[in-house]
Amino acid sequence: MLLSYSQNFYLFLHPDSINDYRYFLELVIMDIPSKYNPASVEEKWYGYWMEHDLFKSIPDEREPYCIVIPPPNVTGVLHMGHMLNNTLQDVLIRRARMQGKNALWVPGTDHASIATEARVVNMLREKGIEKKDLTREEFLKYAWRWKEKHGGLILEQLKKLGASCDWSRTRFTMDDDMSESVLRVFVDLYRKGHIYRGIRMVNWDPQARTAVSDEEVVYREVQSKLYYLKYRVESEEDHITIATTRPETILGDTAVCVHPEDERFVKYHGKRVIVPLVERPVPVIVDEYVDREFGTGALKITPAHDINDYELGLKHNLEAIDIFNDNGTLNEAAIVLVGQDRFEARKKIIPMLDEAGSLIRQEDYINKVGFSERTDAVIEPKLSVQWFLKMGELSKPALEHVMNDDIRLQPAKFKNVYRHWMENVKDWCISRQLWWGQRIPAYFYGENPGPNDYVVALTPEEALEEAKKVTGNNELTVNDLQQDEDVLDTWFSSWLWPISVFDGIRHPGNGDMKYYYPTNDLVTAPEILFFWVARMIIAGYEYENQKPFRNVYLTGIVRDSQRRKMSKSLGNSPEPIELMKKYSADGVRVGMLLCSPAGNDLLFDKSLTEQGRNFSNKIWNAFRLISNWTVDENFEQPESSLEAVQWFDARLNKALTDIDDQFSKYRISDALMILYRLFWDDFASWYLEIIKPAYGKPVDSQTFSSTHLFFEKLLKMLHPFMPFITEELWQLMEKREDGESIMVSECPEKQKYDKKLLRSFDTMKEVIVQVRSIRKDKKLAKNDYLELYVKNSSCDDYPGTLEPVIRKLGNISKMIRQEDKVEGAVSFIVKNVEYYLLLGDLVDPEEEISRLEKELKYTEGFLNSIQKKLGNERFVQNAPAVVVDAEKKKRSDAEMKIGTLKEQIRSLRSD
Repeated sequence: MLLSYSQNFYLFLHPDSINDYRYFLELVIMDIPSKYNPASVEEKWYGYWMEHDLFKSIPDEREPYCIVIPPPNVTGVLHMGHMLNNTLQDVLIRRARMQGKNALWVPGTDHASIATEARVVNMLREKGIEKKDLTREEFLKYAWRWKEKHGGLILEQLKKLGASCDWSRTRFTMDDDMSESVLRVFVDLYRKGHIYRGIRMVNWDPQARTAVSDEEVVYREVQSKLYYLKYRVESEEDHITIATTRPETILGDTAVCVHPEDERFVKYHGKRVIVPLVERPVPVIVDEYVDREFGTGALKITPAHDINDYELGLKHNLEAIDIFNDNGTLNEAAIVLVGQDRFEARKKIIPMLDEAGSLIRQEDYINKVGFSERTDAVIEPKLSVQWFLKMGELSKPALEHVMNDDIRLQPAKFKNVYRHWMENVKDWCISRQLWWGQRIPAYFYGENPGPNDYVVALTPEEALEEAKKVTGNNELTVNDLQQDEDVLDTWFSSWLWPISVFDGIRHPGNGDMKYYYPTNDLVTAPEILFFWVARMIIAGYEYENQKPFRNVYLTGIVRDSQRRKMSKSLGNSPEPIELMKKYSADGVRVGMLLCSPAGNDLLFDKSLTEQGRNFSNKIWNAFRLISNWTVDENFEQPESSLEAVQWFDARLNKALTDIDDQFSKYRISDALMILYRLFWDDFASWYLEIIKPAYGKPVDSQTFSSTHLFFEKLLKMLHPFMPFITEELWQLMEKREDGESIMVSECPEKQKYDKKLLRSFDTMKEVIVQVRSIRKDKKLAKNDYLELYVKNSSCDDYPGTLEPVIRKLGNISKMIRQEDKVEGAVSFIVKNVEYYLLLGDLVDPEEEISRLEKELKYTEGFLNSIQKKLGNERFVQNAPAVVVDAEKKKRSDAEMKIGTLKEQIRSLRSD
């Protein structure tokens, strides 16, 4: 019985019973397009997944698998870094889901204090409104409106990528419950003595008008000027020369420092010098901190505007004169150039110093300058009253549990980087001079409160009770309290993310916390290893006494072909949404992953996304090829097809084994490459070619059912990487019930496989390649039948069981095993077996000798390289035994092949 399996009808073959392999048909009228249309497919299936709540997770009896998304800034739009990071997370989540785990990917956004406030300020300015003219409450109303209008864009864009987050659990770091968790932690840590308030040198961002942490400062080399200035010695006709790149800061100088053993300056010990322009007498102090070989050997000391000067100022009890306003302009303390921007003041002060006779010379100089990561403004070291979190004791468990691999960093090379930072951790400045964010729950009491007249409490009502206790004044009211104006650093909310998304701060031990925490994998970028990852680990051990996640997969940075970091300012960053429109979401996912080894930078090239799109087309076309075959239930399975089925079954199971191994090492790119080659090379190129029926002929039902099964397994293996096309084809393969999806189907499990069969098949491929090469060289038609003679066929290297496959793919009429040389034949060697193609007059002895001599030369060179490797004592002693044995086998095979080639050449010449 012939069963049509064409474009217009779809054939389904199912086992009729477990004991026999009879199949029945179900014909469904179906139109399979000739070309894959990703746009319609992606929209259709994402809507289907959402409609049926297939991303949703609630605790049950299954093993949980959980990832919390690194929350993108609420101001953000999708960029290439997001594409890489979220593709990796989606691969892990989808794979876990198909392994039968209860997979949860928690999405959300970060309120991004500095970036969001800057956006809102700019938006208001465009409307003619200045922040300074608004109350805090008025400004926050505008900020919330902006967030509601623009804040969800990036999450909607992630849906285009195929992100399978449980959107019902979407969190925002300033949701009421999230903010309450942050404030509870602040109060708790303050009461434990870990948080304090004080005047310290901070990194000040004059554009955002807030302090930023050390980790939020990016240092870049810039072309500057080095100015040499005279500091006149008081009451003497003498001077000390200092050098500075920041001449405007001399207005805040309160000392000049020299090394105590520097003989050049001994005569100035105990004297005073005059600061130019402001004519301020300041002492000459001595300290071993000074490097005698650097600059002039004398340092100007400005305690209010340099961290090292600040430390010296504390040590020597120097006055600190802050000459800058919060916006980077000079204040009254500067005396001159008041109201000028710092950089404008730098330009104007040089001619003033020159006119005063204080400028000796200036020269070009390259130095490192700190820039704000958020606004790109030049950072100004500044003394400021801030809130700090003591990190010394809190960080110890976080260091211990990474070093002992309780938490594994992938790749492990980042452990040393992590350790260095954690062993040198500084107190964390957690306050920011902004309005957008969680307002610090510190309340000052009294009409004119002093710097220490405050209490810390969760609510104003609790603060009032605390204030009454502290002051003994029961007449105090809430109106007598003034809450601190500052907000908390954004990272102070996101460090709680793995706990707070499950409400674990407010309700410890709740059902979600017990089930999902600790989470499994965190996928993030190395540049926030300290900003965020380390701090989450610290919070995890402080509030749950356990790790927040088991593994941290650190991605590389997406760069262009010139190794530049992608950015809009450089114009080298493609628009992700446009890329997906052109190459499909699956194509972009594959393109990104094919070049993204863990921890190493990704050199992005659009050709990779094109390669991903082409892979989708390859899968689609393979499906269409199979769908056009005619099946004959009575047709006997050819030997070649039987061998092909057995081989591909082994090949698929080897791939499953290898892929599991790569995932265990977080080598996601390598896992995808295994799958890519399995489908493109092994399935589409070799397997389908072997089983493909002759034109107009049917395929047998056994081969077809095996192919149907293989194709479904391949789709399931590919699904985590390519969710859309795999869902489309899986739904086409059989009539599915509403709500069924490949993403919740069972992932194929690896089985034992025949390793010898795989080796034999690889040998067989080499034979076919040689046969086809000779056909091409001799300009023989593909349809011309040839006879193939085999010498030394009794050795283990001869793939005898695959002779039916060799006959079909090589178009061989017959294969003859013999031990004698074949006259008038073109020969080749694969492993230790000689093959002869009988070509009659087409064989030119001289051409054949030339070909064999080229092969001999190549093989001798190969043997030489192996000999060198085995002659290296370090290699032989240090390499695994299996590697050394493999090299010895290569040497033995090469030696045998050289002997055979020489014999063939000698035989041809003797003829």
